[in-house]
Amino acid sequence: MKPTILLKKVTHRKKIQLLLIFPYNDVLKNKIKAINDTVWSQTLRGWYIEYSSKNIDLIKKTLKNEAVFKLDDSMYNNELTVSTVRKPRKISAKNKEIIKAYVKYLKGKCYSESTVKTYVTFVADFINYLKDTPLTTITNRTVEQFIEDVFIPRKYSISTHRQFFSAIKLFKAFYPECQINELQLKRPKKSKILPTVLSKEEVIDLLRYTKNLKHRSVLAMIYSAGLRISELLHLKLCHIDIDRRQLIVKNSKGRKDRNIILAQSFIPLMQNYLMSYEPKNYFVEGKPYQQYSAESVRAFLHRSSKIARITKRVTPHTLRHSYATHLLENGIDLRYIQELLGHAKPETTMIYTHVSKKDLLKIESPLDLAIKSLVEDKKNNTHLRLSGNY
Repeated sequence: MKPTILLKKVTHRKKIQLLLIFPYNDVLKNKIKAINDTVWSQTLRGWYIEYSSKNIDLIKKTLKNEAVFKLDDSMYNNELTVSTVRKPRKISAKNKEIIKAYVKYLKGKCYSESTVKTYVTFVADFINYLKDTPLTTITNRTVEQFIEDVFIPRKYSISTHRQFFSAIKLFKAFYPECQINELQLKRPKKSKILPTVLSKEEVIDLLRYTKNLKHRSVLAMIYSAGLRISELLHLKLCHIDIDRRQLIVKNSKGRKDRNIILAQSFIPLMQNYLMSYEPKNYFVEGKPYQQYSAESVRAFLHRSSKIARITKRVTPHTLRHSYATHLLENGIDLRYIQELLGHAKPETTMIYTHVSKKDLLKIESPLDLAIKSLVEDKKNNTHLRLSGNY
């Protein structure tokens, strides 16, 4: 029976691409590799070529004797066009100089590299939206129109809206010549979404079904220490003290260091991994002395959760949420959990009280109390029942 190749239209590297998805097959792999302009993508986990009717015919003609083809729904979707890809910004030379100066301003305020990148992207998009409008004339209404015309159609999250307002407030402080009144700019209220948490059994299943030693060690490290993905990627071997069962998280969010206890059960797995893979500098490396990519971690975590038949949406941060919630359910004081997680405010840690089942399970539902009362009065009242089979 011939293998099936799924043809899918995707946006990748700012272009519309034709992605080929199929079970591993040496014959198919070699034939696809021999086609000019086909590229393997680690991110997409498949081979792709620029989307065109000519390339579709080429793929089908080359592989017609080796496989059968299945078209993904995206192949019939005419909305997926180059217009969905971010277009190059058209910003005047004068405004480019202002943006460069804004970058220097943010760095001078000691904001992190990722914060600088996020804020500058927002401001650059905003200035690109203004086109020829002088920056000295922009007002709060201009900001609102940008949100209405750009953020709403793109369905950006509330947290993205809040970040944008922070970027604009800082831009006003940097460039007071504009007419924006930062005091009247009101961020939307923060969403109060409860974090997704895995049960202890689901965590163990996730680790058991992760067969690759390196991948299993990475997931076990994130969960056992409650690390952020950035903290895992920056974790160096010199910051792991096996004798004291500690690791030091250096220069984390908010430029803070903290100590975390290593799980005793994790140490044999970690030692096995370190002896097998021999990383040189970082705990997990793609190439010697180079950091691993967050995309790779998310990719194999997604695969492992599917194999483990976990229906929840699992991300690296889900493991951190699970770590905190399980600590709370085990009776660890909230103040210690705050220290272990590196939270600046106790209010941030308090969210785990809403997902912990330790105290919730002590609360009896009125239905359960009614049933108990029913059972106790069973001899005196035989007519009250939830169902005839009770």
